[in-house]
Amino acid sequence: MNTVLYYIMYALLGLVALLPLRVLYVFSDIVYFILFYVVRYRRNVTRKNLDETFPEKTSAERLEIERKFYRNFADYIFETIKLLHISDKQISQRMKFENTELIDSLLEQGKSIVVYFSHCGNWEWAPSITLHTSAGPDIVYTQVYRPLRNKVFDRLMLKVRSRFGSVSIPKSQTLRRLIHYKNDGKLTVNGFMSDQKQSHGDPTVVTTFLGRPTAFISGTETLARKLKFAAVYWDMQKPARGHYKLVAHLLDDGTYATPRGRLTLDYAAMLEKTIQRQPSIWLWTHKRWKYPIVLSQDEQQQID
Repeated sequence: MNTVLYYIMYALLGLVALLPLRVLYVFSDIVYFILFYVVRYRRNVTRKNLDETFPEKTSAERLEIERKFYRNFADYIFETIKLLHISDKQISQRMKFENTELIDSLLEQGKSIVVYFSHCGNWEWAPSITLHTSAGPDIVYTQVYRPLRNKVFDRLMLKVRSRFGSVSIPKSQTLRRLIHYKNDGKLTVNGFMSDQKQSHGDPTVVTTFLGRPTAFISGTETLARKLKFAAVYWDMQKPARGHYKLVAHLLDDGTYATPRGRLTLDYAAMLEKTIQRQPSIWLWTHKRWKYPIVLSQDEQQQID
């Protein structure tokens, strides 16, 4: 039954994806209206997050961020569907990458890479990096993901995410798969969405993020240190509707002379700047601070 549903959904979404983006944005405007004014999808969560993150802004300013966020979220939905039928030329015109020389240089040095990025802009367009950097037979591009509970949508998302030749790795299999690639003599460029709320048992590093104590998943850093992978941050920007830019910044060249936890803290600091520069493009509907962290005085001093 799941297979039948998958092919039905794939066919329907495929037909939608055949439409030009300018038409899809008309549908996006309708979905925005429904999400924001009718269904009010997670607006209480979004508003609480914005109120606590930007107390210095007026209520009107926060409402404007909220509206822009829901418009961006609706765009994200249709832009992701569009990946089922989008040409390399069109995605290259709309998804720009800067400082890809950094990626190429690290690969030329024989270093695999962990890429820190987040739920900003349209993160599903990020795998098109394969169109702009080295992609030889010994280089594998991957993204780590958390499988969806709905098997049909999980299969659809895996199809979408493989559009540009990258491989999706379930979170639970990450270390084993990357060691396998390494033993086979393959270099890997591996995307990690590291801004989620941690799952039960995830190792974390606590820092002050957007004005409050926040636990960041540190598994990416643990893996990078263990495998001696270089680390890069992708700074997402949205200069215009349907256009994005990712700028690569070096976090560590793989030597890891800094104390454990430093990589995670540096990523959190860079992500904070990304969000503060353009707050409407971050995913405010997730319950990032569902369980507030209470720090002791000594812990707060260490963060400061």
